[in-house]
Amino acid sequence: MTFGSRLVAAIADRGPFCVGIDPHAALLQAWGYGDDLTGLERFALGAVEAVAPHCSVIKPQAAFYERFGSKGVAVLERVIAEARAAGALVLLDIKRGDIGSTSQAYADAYLDPASPLASDAVTVTPYLGFGSLQPFVDTALKHDAGLFVLAATSNPEGPEVQQAVVEGGRTVSATVLDHLARLNAGADPLGSFGAVVGATLADDRGLDFGFNGPILAPGYGEQGGTTDDIRRIFGAGARNVIPTSSRGVLRLGPDAGAMQAAVRRANDELRELLG
Repeated sequence: MTFGSRLVAAIADRGPFCVGIDPHAALLQAWGYGDDLTGLERFALGAVEAVAPHCSVIKPQAAFYERFGSKGVAVLERVIAEARAAGALVLLDIKRGDIGSTSQAYADAYLDPASPLASDAVTVTPYLGFGSLQPFVDTALKHDAGLFVLAATSNPEGPEVQQAVVEGGRTVSATVLDHLARLNAGADPLGSFGAVVGATLADDRGLDFGFNGPILAPGYGEQGGTTDDIRRIFGAGARNVIPTSSRGVLRLGPDAGAMQAAVRRANDELRELLG
């Protein structure tokens, strides 16, 4: 099955809500753990055990593991393996972007099943030109994996690049979605090439979200994004949105029951929104 097909099936089974497993130092402290390798391991694996059986998608942010060096990356490998064993898809948040053989090496590291870091999908950045992502695209197609390409983020610095106008009068963000539409053409029930679009945007930036791919929407919940925002921003494209939150769930730990209840509430709200 393609990533798009697996994602549609997972959302139908568990709901669209995605939990980010992001071991911030403040969260480790809030759980009563030290900001060290032992704390990282207890936090990350405890969070996966609590929520991965109840989520369609788990999204670890690689940077919070890499800051502990090779042993932190080893913990990330376990997070990926145990989340997938629990039935969740793993979207590894790496936001990589490079050219040529370096881009291919990144793609092999995170999408090739032979790698211990292999995930169902990864986040990538297109700002060396969308064509620089071709090694990621080819590797995703080869291994039935997915990509989520930064398109319209809600950080205040984003518009200076994303809203810039290119030849033909299209914005950079709109051009990214155009590329995704071409990659997803003819895919059924959903393409495997998605976009990252903030759930806290002030408006839809004039973007067409009918590109037949999934939309990762960070900022849902704790950062202010609501189900009403998803309806407002994405319109008919809301059915393909994967709202994601980290702190809104993880701050309730290490109480596994409280974290699971938060996941259920979010999925119930989103199911009501999407009918």
